[in-house]
Amino acid sequence: MFPNGWLHYLQGGLLIGTGVGLLFVLTGMIGGMSSVYSSTWSFIVRRPYFRQPSLVGSRAWRLVYAAGLIAGAALWFVLSGQPSRVAVAIPAWQLFVGGLLVGYGARLSQGCTSGHGICGLASLSLPSLMAVCTFMATAFLTANVMARFLPTAFGA
Repeated sequence: MFPNGWLHYLQGGLLIGTGVGLLFVLTGMIGGMSSVYSSTWSFIVRRPYFRQPSLVGSRAWRLVYAAGLIAGAALWFVLSGQPSRVAVAIPAWQLFVGGLLVGYGARLSQGCTSGHGICGLASLSLPSLMAVCTFMATAFLTANVMARFLPTAFGA
């Protein structure tokens, strides 16, 4: 079930949970990433949604938060000496378009997997539980469809 082992998943989960927990305990801020998407758009889009004080007022720390995630991933790859199979196999433009689509979808669901899955479930939020179940069902379905119709993309 885990051909590359499971320990690194546990370590990553513990680091994410610790980071989000510390952010909340030390600042009272919720560390979901979909708000980064909207707050970043607030720099250039003048529509009322993007002008909300909660987005405009939080965009500086959210950008630092996102930069920390990117820097942490880069540091991991440098220290581990292992390039990501995804980064090698998928063109940058597809990753960029996928990121935009995921960001937009996360905003439609009022939060992303980290916001609902880590922060929302920790606060016993029923809407977050429903969102996580939807995310997971969609991920399982998509992975199986992709594996069926594009087996070379999955190493088969």
